[in-house]
Amino acid sequence: MRAIIHVDMDAFYASVEQLDEPSLRGRPVMVGGRSARGVVAAASYEARQYGVRSAMPAARARRLCPHGVFRPARFERYREVSAQIFAIFHEVSDLVEGLSLDEAYLDVSASVHDEPALNALGRRLKQAIASEIGLTASVGMAENKLLAKLASDYDKPDGLVLIPHQRVASFIDPLPVRRLPGVGQRSAQRLNDAGILTIGQLRKTAPDVLTALFGAHAGDLLRRARGIDDSPVRSGRLRRSISQENTLGQDVHSIEELRPLIQRQSEQVAEKLSSRALYARTVVLKLRSTGFSTITRSESLPGYTRSAGLIAATAWSLLQRWADWRKGFSVRLIGVGVSGLTASPDTDRVLD
Repeated sequence: MRAIIHVDMDAFYASVEQLDEPSLRGRPVMVGGRSARGVVAAASYEARQYGVRSAMPAARARRLCPHGVFRPARFERYREVSAQIFAIFHEVSDLVEGLSLDEAYLDVSASVHDEPALNALGRRLKQAIASEIGLTASVGMAENKLLAKLASDYDKPDGLVLIPHQRVASFIDPLPVRRLPGVGQRSAQRLNDAGILTIGQLRKTAPDVLTALFGAHAGDLLRRARGIDDSPVRSGRLRRSISQENTLGQDVHSIEELRPLIQRQSEQVAEKLSSRALYARTVVLKLRSTGFSTITRSESLPGYTRSAGLIAATAWSLLQRWADWRKGFSVRLIGVGVSGLTASPDTDRVLD
């Protein structure tokens, strides 16, 4: 029996703030977004009741929840707590795939041999995190990563959900297509416009209809709608960045000459993301002058993407802003890259 656990800490950054400052417990807390043009990095579940979400502009969050408490992000502290959580994960399994500071897959196939044992292990894992660290986690358990992810998302916060093998279809069929990992807002809208609202309807849709909508990706989409996922839990550190760069045959002095190259590099980066089932949060532009000085510019997006168009547009904007501050320039190398990678972003944070 294959047994996979997906653990997703509940509103992690905000929960750590409430853990460290007990007076914040039960109050709407938002992390980040302290500047006029900032965005919310995380929102407690109390803040979410007012419609506040991560990646939302801070100004809008303040309008929705004027009595909410903003706290600056303390990533050093979050990494410290994350290390404690992952130490608990490694007590359960040697096969731990970290997706971010607060999310991971665990392959526990070697230690459990039936679904009741899997459910009991997931419960003990939650209890260990609560008692040793003081935080809640949503735990999903199933026969593969895709289903385990759907299970952990099903009853947040503080959820514990097992999808038995014989109940896969009955569990996932009623869910909206937007809940299916890898289906972004634009893809969901395309499905909805075609009258496909639930995963069950997607699973029963004729392959030729999906091919007309999604081309070569239709087969993969149909497999996921059937709950099929053979991808292994990959232990070790998640790759931190992906990039594509080129040294130019001759120096370039006009950004318009660089635009087609940025588009091509962005397409190559997006293809690498897709082939590795990854999404990126930050776009990076690299430039090297004739004098061999190298500069980088980066921009973090309000969500995760592997869209070549969005990567290219962001890189082009970075190049324009850089060039606007210079009277003249000479570029001999240009590169487009992405960082802040994850294999399984929240579906409401995927940007098409």
